[in-house]
Amino acid sequence: MRSDTIFALASAAGPGASAMVRVSGPGAWDALRRISRRGAAAPQRLSLATLMDPETDEILDRGLVAWFPAPRSFTGEDVVEFHVHGGRAVVAGLVDALSNISGLRVAEAGEFTRRAFENGKLDLTAAEGLADLVAAETAAQRCQALRQLDGALGRVVEDWRRRLLGALAHMEATIDFSDEDLPDLEHEVRSQAAALAREMDSHLNDDRYGERLRDGVSIAVIGAPNAGKSSLVNLLARQDAAIVSAVAGTTRDVIEVHLDLGGYPVVVADTAGLCDDAPGGDSGQVDIEREGIRRAHKRAEDADLKLAVFDGCHWPNVDRHTTALVDAHTIVVINKSDLGVPAPPLAVNGNAARPVSALTGAGIDGLVDAVTRAVAQRCTGSGAAALTRARHRSALQDCRDSLDRAFGAPSPELAAEDLRLAARALGRIVGRVDVEEVLDVIFAEFCIGK
Repeated sequence: MRSDTIFALASAAGPGASAMVRVSGPGAWDALRRISRRGAAAPQRLSLATLMDPETDEILDRGLVAWFPAPRSFTGEDVVEFHVHGGRAVVAGLVDALSNISGLRVAEAGEFTRRAFENGKLDLTAAEGLADLVAAETAAQRCQALRQLDGALGRVVEDWRRRLLGALAHMEATIDFSDEDLPDLEHEVRSQAAALAREMDSHLNDDRYGERLRDGVSIAVIGAPNAGKSSLVNLLARQDAAIVSAVAGTTRDVIEVHLDLGGYPVVVADTAGLCDDAPGGDSGQVDIEREGIRRAHKRAEDADLKLAVFDGCHWPNVDRHTTALVDAHTIVVINKSDLGVPAPPLAVNGNAARPVSALTGAGIDGLVDAVTRAVAQRCTGSGAAALTRARHRSALQDCRDSLDRAFGAPSPELAAEDLRLAARALGRIVGRVDVEEVLDVIFAEFCIGK
């Protein structure tokens, strides 16, 4: 437990119907006693109280207070919550009063959650889930964050770690007590490690759906100049996010728009028109166009999904630059169908094409449905325990690499060391790395020293 006491506004800043100020640490009860003038308070219950400045006796507000004695609190410490009216003057007066109490200080960013982690109330994945829940903008992000906060990934990782520690304990026993009458456990250990490796591979080969759901599915809108890319982006966004002009080459840089499609987060990128270098003209202008085209190619290469827009007026003479980027992860769109529906077959590189009109809106609903289905496929995994951050994947890959080395180790000693490294890598995911646990497993299972 920390020796200092922290406080901060725990609700959104700015005027509102209500606000909550949280205090955590050994001085929390004293702060409650001095501001509410209460000699006692029922734990885990809201109580009505008149809040006063302990130095001036000025009434600050009439609100609700809650007392959470350790360890039954969010941080695992003594915690007090002041629920007051959300006016700026009320909140400022309460914060000033707390600031004048000796031993209290303003909390740093994330310090309440950090204390919850340090006191064993949350593992690192749950703490990250809480941060993701606060930042969630779509229903799917909210659901994933709640699963993470509930410990879905943490439980899986802890199970892997427990099984690894058991395997390591067996391996250590075969090394340290080779003269004892113990069963041959080396083959069993390798079998257990192989089963763990297969389970980990299913998470490493999940197409990064958890990270994609957390960060947003990236969609690159590509096409020739004046094909109508920006108009389609504006229709998808339901706002004028990109400049639309009859002049070709209006978009020179990548313009990003964040959307919610069917509850899934999407980042749509409107890119520069794909074409050959502009002949002649101002050299600076040509350089800008070249850079815009380079960025368009890069965004298309990195995107989870591409929306290839072709000008229906030129069909079936399709743009070769755009055609070269059409693959299995591309939705093909033929714009300007209001000028005449192109003659079949409507396909590019084997991908069926959708006629739409950015001017009249014809075909847009069907296009949105198709994009939403494609996004949903890229955000749906095989289970609830998803890797949602690069650090999860990196640590799990380190664990997997250590297991591979253990499989090929020429001696039990080297295999044991690799198993130990694998367990430590898993510990990094949940924030628990303690090699002494191996000794606990050995003594419990083999009763050494009896």
